[in-house]
Amino acid sequence: MRIVISEFISLDGVVQAPGGPQEDTDGGFAHGGWSHPFFDPEVVGGAFDAALDEAEALLFGRRTWQTMAGAWPERAGDPFADRMNSVRKYVVTGTLGEDDVKAWENTTRVPAAGAVAELRGLRAAEGGNLLVMGSPTLARTLLAEELVDELRLIVMPVVLGGGKSIWPDDGTKTAFDLVSATASDTGAQVCVYRRATAR
Repeated sequence: MRIVISEFISLDGVVQAPGGPQEDTDGGFAHGGWSHPFFDPEVVGGAFDAALDEAEALLFGRRTWQTMAGAWPERAGDPFADRMNSVRKYVVTGTLGEDDVKAWENTTRVPAAGAVAELRGLRAAEGGNLLVMGSPTLARTLLAEELVDELRLIVMPVVLGGGKSIWPDDGTKTAFDLVSATASDTGAQVCVYRRATAR
Protein backbone atom coordinates (compact mmCIF):
# COMPACT_ATOMS: atom_id res chain seq x y z
CA MET A 1 0.00 0.00 0.00
CA ARG A 2 1.05 3.58 -0.56
CA ILE A 3 1.00 5.85 2.49
CA VAL A 4 -0.54 9.21 1.55
CA ILE A 5 -0.77 12.15 3.96
CA SER A 6 -3.46 14.77 3.31
CA GLU A 7 -3.39 17.93 5.42
CA PHE A 8 -4.84 21.41 5.62
CA ILE A 9 -1.69 23.44 6.32
CA SER A 10 -0.92 27.10 6.94
CA LEU A 11 1.90 29.05 5.30
CA ASP A 12 3.99 28.56 8.45
CA GLY A 13 3.40 24.81 8.48
CA VAL A 14 0.68 24.53 11.14
CA VAL A 15 -1.91 21.75 10.82
CA GLN A 16 -3.55 22.05 14.23
CA ALA A 17 -7.35 22.31 14.48
CA PRO A 18 -8.27 23.45 10.96
CA GLY A 19 -11.88 22.36 11.43
CA GLY A 20 -13.22 24.07 14.54
CA PRO A 21 -12.50 26.08 17.72
CA GLN A 22 -12.59 23.10 20.10
CA GLU A 23 -10.97 20.55 17.79
CA ASP A 24 -7.54 20.80 19.46
CA THR A 25 -6.65 23.56 21.92
CA ASP A 26 -3.38 22.00 23.12
CA GLY A 27 -0.74 24.61 23.93
CA GLY A 28 -3.42 27.28 24.16
CA PHE A 29 -4.03 27.17 20.41
CA ALA A 30 -6.70 29.81 19.75
CA HIS A 31 -7.18 29.68 15.97
CA GLY A 32 -9.30 26.54 15.60
CA GLY A 33 -11.32 26.59 12.39
CA TRP A 34 -8.71 28.69 10.56
CA SER A 35 -9.23 26.82 7.25
CA HIS A 36 -12.89 27.85 6.82
CA PRO A 37 -12.41 31.27 5.15
CA PHE A 38 -10.31 29.64 2.42
CA PHE A 39 -12.44 26.58 1.76
CA ASP A 40 -14.21 26.26 -1.56
CA PRO A 41 -16.26 23.26 -2.69
CA GLU A 42 -14.66 22.86 -6.10
CA VAL A 43 -10.89 22.95 -5.52
CA VAL A 44 -10.43 22.35 -1.80
CA GLY A 45 -13.51 20.19 -1.35
CA GLY A 46 -12.71 18.36 -4.57
CA ALA A 47 -9.20 17.54 -3.36
CA PHE A 48 -10.55 16.19 -0.08
CA ASP A 49 -13.16 14.07 -1.88
CA ALA A 50 -10.60 12.74 -4.37
CA ALA A 51 -8.20 11.69 -1.62
CA LEU A 52 -10.97 9.75 0.12
CA ASP A 53 -12.25 8.21 -3.13
CA GLU A 54 -8.76 6.92 -3.95
CA ALA A 55 -8.15 5.50 -0.47
CA GLU A 56 -8.33 1.79 0.17
CA ALA A 57 -8.07 2.42 3.91
CA LEU A 58 -7.67 5.30 6.39
CA LEU A 59 -4.98 5.62 9.06
CA PHE A 60 -5.41 7.83 12.12
CA GLY A 61 -3.73 8.77 15.34
CA ARG A 62 -5.87 8.30 18.43
CA ARG A 63 -7.02 11.90 18.88
CA THR A 64 -8.07 12.43 15.23
CA TRP A 65 -9.78 9.03 15.18
CA GLN A 66 -11.81 9.93 18.29
CA THR A 67 -12.85 13.26 16.73
CA MET A 68 -13.91 11.55 13.50
CA ALA A 69 -15.61 8.66 15.30
CA GLY A 70 -17.63 11.19 17.25
CA ALA A 71 -18.84 12.93 14.09
CA TRP A 72 -19.27 10.65 11.09
CA PRO A 73 -21.42 7.71 12.26
CA GLU A 74 -24.37 10.00 13.01
CA ARG A 75 -24.23 11.50 9.50
CA ALA A 76 -25.10 8.26 7.72
CA GLY A 77 -27.07 8.80 4.53
CA ASP A 78 -24.72 11.44 3.11
CA PRO A 79 -22.48 9.89 0.39
CA PHE A 80 -19.27 11.31 1.88
CA ALA A 81 -20.22 10.18 5.39
CA ASP A 82 -21.19 6.74 4.12
CA ARG A 83 -17.77 6.38 2.51
CA MET A 84 -16.03 7.52 5.72
CA ASN A 85 -18.04 5.04 7.74
CA SER A 86 -17.66 2.05 5.43
CA VAL A 87 -13.99 2.28 4.43
CA ARG A 88 -11.46 0.21 6.38
CA LYS A 89 -9.76 2.21 9.15
CA TYR A 90 -6.70 1.82 11.35
CA VAL A 91 -6.01 3.77 14.54
CA VAL A 92 -2.61 3.91 16.24
CA THR A 93 -3.18 4.07 19.97
CA GLY A 94 -1.65 3.24 23.30
CA THR A 95 -4.84 3.94 25.25
CA LEU A 96 -7.86 2.70 23.29
CA GLY A 97 -8.82 -0.95 23.69
CA GLU A 98 -10.46 -3.35 21.26
CA ASP A 99 -13.91 -2.53 22.63
CA ASP A 100 -13.29 1.21 22.26
CA VAL A 101 -12.57 1.01 18.53
CA LYS A 102 -15.89 -0.74 17.90
CA ALA A 103 -17.46 2.72 18.22
CA TRP A 104 -16.66 3.31 14.52
CA GLU A 105 -17.28 0.44 12.13
CA ASN A 106 -14.42 -1.26 10.28
CA THR A 107 -11.73 0.06 12.63
CA THR A 108 -8.64 -1.97 13.51
CA ARG A 109 -6.50 -1.03 16.51
CA VAL A 110 -2.73 -0.72 15.93
CA PRO A 111 -0.95 -0.83 19.32
CA ALA A 112 1.38 2.16 19.67
CA ALA A 113 4.23 0.05 21.03
CA GLY A 114 4.75 -1.83 17.77
CA ALA A 115 3.13 0.64 15.39
CA VAL A 116 6.11 1.49 13.17
CA ALA A 117 6.80 -2.16 12.39
CA GLU A 118 3.13 -2.86 11.72
CA LEU A 119 2.82 0.18 9.46
CA ARG A 120 5.92 -0.90 7.55
CA GLY A 121 4.16 -4.21 6.99
CA LEU A 122 0.98 -2.51 5.76
CA ARG A 123 3.01 -0.34 3.39
CA ALA A 124 4.77 -3.40 2.00
CA ALA A 125 1.47 -5.22 1.39
CA GLU A 126 -0.40 -5.20 -1.89
CA GLY A 127 -3.12 -2.59 -2.19
CA GLY A 128 -4.00 1.02 -2.91
CA ASN A 129 -3.66 4.16 -0.82
CA LEU A 130 -3.51 4.17 2.97
CA LEU A 131 -4.66 7.73 3.68
CA VAL A 132 -3.67 9.75 6.74
CA MET A 133 -5.85 12.80 7.50
CA GLY A 134 -4.93 15.13 10.32
CA SER A 135 -3.07 13.07 12.96
CA PRO A 136 0.00 15.36 13.15
CA THR A 137 1.99 13.23 15.61
CA LEU A 138 1.47 10.12 13.49
CA ALA A 139 2.24 12.01 10.27
CA ARG A 140 5.48 13.34 11.77
CA THR A 141 6.52 9.83 12.78
CA LEU A 142 5.75 8.44 9.33
CA LEU A 143 7.83 11.19 7.70
CA ALA A 144 10.72 10.65 10.12
CA GLU A 145 10.64 6.91 9.40
CA GLU A 146 10.58 7.62 5.62
CA LEU A 147 7.30 5.73 5.16
CA VAL A 148 5.42 8.45 3.25
CA ASP A 149 4.89 7.99 -0.48
CA GLU A 150 2.79 11.08 -1.18
CA LEU A 151 1.85 14.39 0.42
CA ARG A 152 -1.39 16.16 -0.49
CA LEU A 153 -1.05 19.56 1.11
CA ILE A 154 -3.93 22.03 1.01
CA VAL A 155 -1.97 25.21 1.70
CA MET A 156 -4.06 28.03 3.12
CA PRO A 157 -2.88 31.66 2.75
CA VAL A 158 -2.63 32.37 6.47
CA VAL A 159 0.15 32.50 9.07
CA LEU A 160 -0.88 31.19 12.50
CA GLY A 161 2.24 31.97 14.50
CA GLY A 162 2.61 28.55 16.09
CA GLY A 163 0.86 25.25 16.56
CA LYS A 164 1.29 21.59 15.73
CA SER A 165 3.23 20.62 12.64
CA ILE A 166 3.77 17.37 10.71
CA TRP A 167 7.43 18.10 9.97
CA PRO A 168 10.14 16.12 11.79
CA ASP A 169 12.82 18.18 13.53
CA ASP A 170 15.38 15.38 13.77
CA GLY A 171 17.47 16.32 10.74
CA THR A 172 15.81 13.82 8.40
CA LYS A 173 16.04 14.94 4.77
CA THR A 174 13.50 13.53 2.29
CA ALA A 175 13.00 14.83 -1.25
CA PHE A 176 9.60 14.98 -2.94
CA ASP A 177 8.63 15.84 -6.52
CA LEU A 178 5.79 18.29 -7.15
CA VAL A 179 3.21 16.40 -9.22
CA SER A 180 0.47 19.01 -9.41
CA ALA A 181 -0.62 22.36 -7.99
CA THR A 182 -4.14 23.73 -8.28
CA ALA A 183 -5.11 27.21 -7.13
CA SER A 184 -8.45 28.15 -5.64
CA ASP A 185 -10.05 31.58 -5.95
CA THR A 186 -9.84 31.76 -2.15
CA GLY A 187 -6.02 31.73 -2.31
CA ALA A 188 -5.66 28.10 -1.23
CA GLN A 189 -3.29 25.87 -3.18
CA VAL A 190 -3.71 22.11 -3.48
CA CYS A 191 -0.20 20.70 -3.93
CA VAL A 192 0.53 17.02 -4.53
CA TYR A 193 4.07 15.78 -3.89
CA ARG A 194 5.40 12.26 -4.45
CA ARG A 195 8.49 10.84 -2.87
CA ALA A 196 11.43 11.41 -5.21
CA THR A 197 13.13 8.29 -6.51
CA ALA A 198 16.58 9.90 -6.39
CA ARG A 199 18.15 13.18 -5.28
